[in-house]
Amino acid sequence: MQALVTGGAGFIGSHIVDALVARGDDVVVLDDLSTGFATNLHPSATLVEGSVADEATVGRAIAGCEVVFHQAAHKAVLRSVERPLTTDTANTHGTLTVLKAAADAGVRRFVHASSSSVYGGAAVVPTPESAPLLPRSPYAVTKLAAEHYCRVFTELYGLETVALRYFNVYGPRQRPDATYAAVIPLFVDALLHGRAPEVHGDGLQSRDFTYISDVVGANLAAATAPGAACAGHAYNIAPGTAASLLDILASLGTLLGVTPEPSFVASRAGDVRHSLADSTAAERDLGYRCTVTLDDGLARTVEWLRTLV
Repeated sequence: MQALVTGGAGFIGSHIVDALVARGDDVVVLDDLSTGFATNLHPSATLVEGSVADEATVGRAIAGCEVVFHQAAHKAVLRSVERPLTTDTANTHGTLTVLKAAADAGVRRFVHASSSSVYGGAAVVPTPESAPLLPRSPYAVTKLAAEHYCRVFTELYGLETVALRYFNVYGPRQRPDATYAAVIPLFVDALLHGRAPEVHGDGLQSRDFTYISDVVGANLAAATAPGAACAGHAYNIAPGTAASLLDILASLGTLLGVTPEPSFVASRAGDVRHSLADSTAAERDLGYRCTVTLDDGLARTVEWLRTLV
């Protein structure tokens, strides 16, 4: 099979590329390398450097592909608050551009990276896909708009699309030195260097942290699940386990043999208080369930981050 992975030099995308190459697929990566790293690229993958919002570049990258894994996006909530226009161009217009190219090229399946942020602060926890959608940041709005575009392309053009709502993905290649770095690598980096980890708010906000290999597995499952069951739908991808930021800090402290002494700062605009997934629909329709425990995932992540010191 020939597959296109947009954002394939990034954290999640590069792991998907590795899994596809490992099973013998031909892989094309489309990435502008603005946040991804060429060092993440598998040597067997073909890189097309450019933007997902550029029609000609997308058309060149997608030619001959059977499946598209659309991972490219401006991912940070804070960046979207600061730069909503550029976030919309990449996430909404970029997704539409890739969808149109996929439909024109006869792609069989389009797997889209969505986000738990589409729920906002959900009243129902654990949260099923049927919960009201109330995005609270420009980033979340773009992810919801992209989901609607995916559904419409299934209904109008017959392109089989599956949207995966990721919940707080973490693991190797998620770097602490990124401009909008995620909380786990930031915590680990601070503890490794003897700094006080910075906690926004009181640290009791909770998340459903999902290890990278589970996200990869969900993508591969979404690419092959029966279209009659999943095409045009969105699915939560998460283990269904809540942990607060202070819980994460305590676990990391145990792994590293230190006692975290956090510095508490103001809450961030656009953040939600609690996030926890009901992922039974993914198990039913995609045949996939997350298997990596938080303890195991954190241990693997710490092991990788130690190599950066």
